[in-house]
Amino acid sequence: MAILLAKSPLSDIAEKVEAGERLSFDDGMRLYQTNDILALGKLADTVNRRKNGDVVYFVQNHRITPTNVCAFHCNFCSFRRNGNELDAFVRTPEQIIDHVGRLFSERTREFHIVGGLVPDLDVEYYADIIRELKDHYPNVHVKAFTAVEIDYMAQISHLDWRTTLEILRKAGLDALPGGGAEIFHPAVRRKICPEKVDGDGWLEIHGIAHELGIKTNATMLYGHIETLEQRVDHLLRLREQQDKTGGFVTYIPLAFHPENNNLGRVKKLDWTTGFEDLKNLAIGRLLLDNFAHVKAYWISLTPRLAQVALSFGVSDVDGTVIEEEIYHAAGAKTEQGISRAELVHLVTTAGKTAVERDALYNHIAVN
Repeated sequence: MAILLAKSPLSDIAEKVEAGERLSFDDGMRLYQTNDILALGKLADTVNRRKNGDVVYFVQNHRITPTNVCAFHCNFCSFRRNGNELDAFVRTPEQIIDHVGRLFSERTREFHIVGGLVPDLDVEYYADIIRELKDHYPNVHVKAFTAVEIDYMAQISHLDWRTTLEILRKAGLDALPGGGAEIFHPAVRRKICPEKVDGDGWLEIHGIAHELGIKTNATMLYGHIETLEQRVDHLLRLREQQDKTGGFVTYIPLAFHPENNNLGRVKKLDWTTGFEDLKNLAIGRLLLDNFAHVKAYWISLTPRLAQVALSFGVSDVDGTVIEEEIYHAAGAKTEQGISRAELVHLVTTAGKTAVERDALYNHIAVN
């Protein structure tokens, strides 16, 4: 590989990658500053193949949104409601079970649950949702509630983070999604999500989850007001936390969508380009050397770009999803779900092996 990139300005970084050496902050900055997207792809693909060969994972999952009512007012959010709008909703556990039952497939392996922050609902409401799902669908993993939701339900319930997670774990929680990370830098958080738990708190909640045996994911929201330095800082803080507790499974870079939110309107922000999306996926793979997987979230990227990303360090394309609501409120043009056959076709026509998994990456079927 070093020979292939000998004429590239990234040749010294290529040598470090080839030797399995950890990349530095300065290396990360150079990766973001380069326009040599093919060199980036080659480097990231090399790292991914070491970890995962030609395997690309997907899951048959179902998104569940308990509520769009939220006490917070994040500037980038197009989904939240105050509670008095005609389209505001707070679903009871029974309503969620009824709704899931209409769409459930026997091959569903994961429920992915995220939503708003209802001012008067404590941790027992969320624990009841998990209990009901586990009672009706005991073989389906429940990946539920971001660190922001954990922090808020702990406040409402007058509990600490660990106790809150223990209650949810006892109810049947299997894993945490990676949302709410946004950008860790406090200057950015003050402008885009000042009410959310800060970066240190987000990392600590995930660290506690890891200590309790709860696997988690991690994200970064890019393409808004953050700087390249702040992106690199974010990634290295994820890497540092992984060194400490080791419970992160997958990293998902999330492109900011500018429609129907204050941040997009006030800053007149545009959509990220495919070039930038591929760059963020590849750099995540290169800097997060202690993460097993990098995911191309097709809802955000489109299935076609997600397929290209399989040559840029990606080993996961998420899943069938079914009824994604949050990204679509911000203007996502993709479908709200995709079939298993379409996912397999997307992966195999890129020359990869499609492996169906559950939420914890246990193999279900090889295609």
